[in-house]
Amino acid sequence: QVQLVESGGGLVQPGGSLRLSCAASGSIFSINAMGWYRQAPGKQRELVAAWRSRGITNYADSMKGRFTISGDNAKNTVYLQMNSLKPEDTAVYYCNINYRATPWDRYLEVWGQGTLVTVSS
Repeated sequence: QVQLVESGGGLVQPGGSLRLSCAASGSIFSINAMGWYRQAPGKQRELVAAWRSRGITNYADSMKGRFTISGDNAKNTVYLQMNSLKPEDTAVYYCNINYRATPWDRYLEVWGQGTLVTVSS
């Protein structure tokens, strides 16, 4: 089973920056995509950004220009650089991986436990 270890959350003032990291470990043959989602209190979980192993990325519209996702194939790790943070960015941020354990397996999905990002003065 694959496990995801997230780090980098915390408290930051409006306009500040944070960098989240998510490292995957376990039996991984190939990664289709890794991404970050977030869930604010009382709201549904939403996509923040996704990264594919070939370097293709996509972002939610509200994050474009402020957030940057990147990945390291060798380390099975994805990063989320968040700049110009706003109070409305406050949420629990979850890492997600879509992967195969062997060439013959179907793709599986695993979620991290989440890391809290609080943007407040």
